[in-house]
Amino acid sequence: MAVESCNSKISADDLQTFCVAVMENVGVSTSHATTTAEALVMTDTWGVFTHGTKLLHGYQKRLRVGGLLTEGEPTIVKQNPASAIVDGGSLLGQVTSKFAMQLAIDLAKNIGIGFVGVRNSCHFGAAGYYTWLAASQGMIGVSMANDVPIVAGPGSRKAILGTNPISYAVPAGKHDPIMLDMATSTVAAGKIFAAVQSGRPIPDNWIIGPDGLPSTDGSLIPDQGALQPMAGHKGYGIALLIESLAALLTGSAVTWDVGSWLFGDLSQATDHGHAFLAIDVNSLIPLEEFHSRVDALIDQIHKAPKAEGSERIYMPGEMEWERRRHALAEGIPLPEDVIAKLRELAEEVELESPV
Repeated sequence: MAVESCNSKISADDLQTFCVAVMENVGVSTSHATTTAEALVMTDTWGVFTHGTKLLHGYQKRLRVGGLLTEGEPTIVKQNPASAIVDGGSLLGQVTSKFAMQLAIDLAKNIGIGFVGVRNSCHFGAAGYYTWLAASQGMIGVSMANDVPIVAGPGSRKAILGTNPISYAVPAGKHDPIMLDMATSTVAAGKIFAAVQSGRPIPDNWIIGPDGLPSTDGSLIPDQGALQPMAGHKGYGIALLIESLAALLTGSAVTWDVGSWLFGDLSQATDHGHAFLAIDVNSLIPLEEFHSRVDALIDQIHKAPKAEGSERIYMPGEMEWERRRHALAEGIPLPEDVIAKLRELAEEVELESPV
């Protein structure tokens, strides 16, 4: 995950306090506000600013007009020994998703594996937050979600699938968890919005224009263009798997029936679907032995011969964990577009800006 150039720093605690206050200001309970703020701030500490506290501006608009509900709890509508379906009740996506992943973890503790599908949810932020929850409890975690179509398929002139993110995390011993969090498009839409806002150009492999051909005009998104799928037909195929697990299987909205969490009628529920998988390592192999095996693999990859000009081979997630440690020690280095959103948000809810 790329990190943008940053210009201001804020402590994680101060940023979380502000986020909680914003949500409480529009009627969200302290517990739900805290859950959501923890996920957003952690994402910022990773340096993934497109999916951190910048999102709160859009969430609070939905909360104000009813597209996200401020009251209620996620409910289990069906449960088996190793699987369940959860209805998110149109609550904040982070609230429902943390509930669902913890349920998957609890199922895995009992039977070795747990799968939980979610319907009637909304945007859930960074998929990696939920797989980290699993890895921190000795589990291999997988999380995914569908979204309103904004990604073209091979040969299509318009969007046919969402960015449909997927993440996995694998716990390690002396090392940080291996963690991948990616969209199945070439890039997440948020990175294009951020580039447009900051006046930066985009590469020609990020989007297509209305003619179906590659374009460098990021302003075409979302109305006139579409994102390109990651690795062509491979990303397209993985996105369809995610649509199957997170939407077709869960009973949530599919493709064009999903509402946009950021655009359109913000008073209507979006009915996003999610899916969470937890595998209890200890049910198959002693956790300490597994940690040693993962550490050995990481050490082996780190020691692999490096290409000319390369100083280091990174594991998935390694950059994010290093940024997090630095951010917790010295403050989160926020980029200008995030600062602008936080200041705009503070003014709207009549709170003092944290930056």
